[in-house]
Order: sequence, then C-alpha cells, then structure tokens
Amino acid sequence: MDFDPHASTIESSSADDIVHDVQNLGIKEEASTNITCFSDVFNDIPIHFQIICFPKQIYAWIGCQTARFGCLYAAASTRPNNIVSVTSLLGGTSDNTGAGIARRIVLKTGVPVTLACNIPKDSPMLEAHVEKKLIQKLIILGYTKSKSQAVIS
Repeated sequence: MDFDPHASTIESSSADDIVHDVQNLGIKEEASTNITCFSDVFNDIPIHFQIICFPKQIYAWIGCQTARFGCLYAAASTRPNNIVSVTSLLGGTSDNTGAGIARRIVLKTGVPVTLACNIPKDSPMLEAHVEKKLIQKLIILGYTKSKSQAVIS
C-alpha cells in the first residue's frame, strides 16, 4: 500500500484491521479512575476535598478555606519491612501536617498516596478532623485494608 499524502480518510478495511490488531494485543482494562469531590465545615472553617482513586494509587487534595494547592507529599510502603516512607515533593519542609496524614493513609489503605495539603500546621484538631473525614470517604470508596491485612502489616 502506497502512502498518499492527499488522502483524507483511511480505508474502512484498514481501520478495521487496526482495531482488530489493537484488540489482539491482550491488554486488559484496569478499573476506571474515580474522582470524588466533597466539602465539610469544621468550627466555621470550610474544608474541601478531592480524591482521585487510580487502580493502585490514591491522589488526594485537601484545601482549607481556599483552593490553594498547598504542599505536596508522596508516601508508599517500602521493602523489606513495609515501613511507610514519605517525602515532600513541593513545599512542606518545616510542616509535617500533610506528611503525617499521607503516612497514615498508606497504613490504612496499603496503596501509595500522593497528597496535596493546604491546612494550617498549628491546628491539630483541624488536622485530626480532616484526616478522619478523608479516611471515612476512602472506606466508602473501598480503599482500606481488611482487618486481616492490617494485622499482618
């Protein structure tokens, strides 16, 4: 088959061949990406959440009063002892608020977490409330370990 730069369409038989070839690659569809957004109020302070659940990873954003991105953390279990490692990707060098939340989410879910967090570092009650709401939503979404897995870890 010669390439014709002036041709504007692909012949239907060649398009069907391409679709057939792609279907025969054996690539399995993973579970779809799930995006969840919700808000809450704690002591008259609006708190906003966005959770993007991938098949084997969670991204979460927590915003307090504004839609500012905040600090970005990545947390995951590391081998050989399944200890959770957390690193600050953006900001957060002196603020452990988001790092602690990210670490505990990995312990609860068993999957890597990327967390953007914009909550004040001098408010432990707000931090506890935010983490509780996030964990509650992850439980509803089915992203927590069973009790037997938690005991093993």
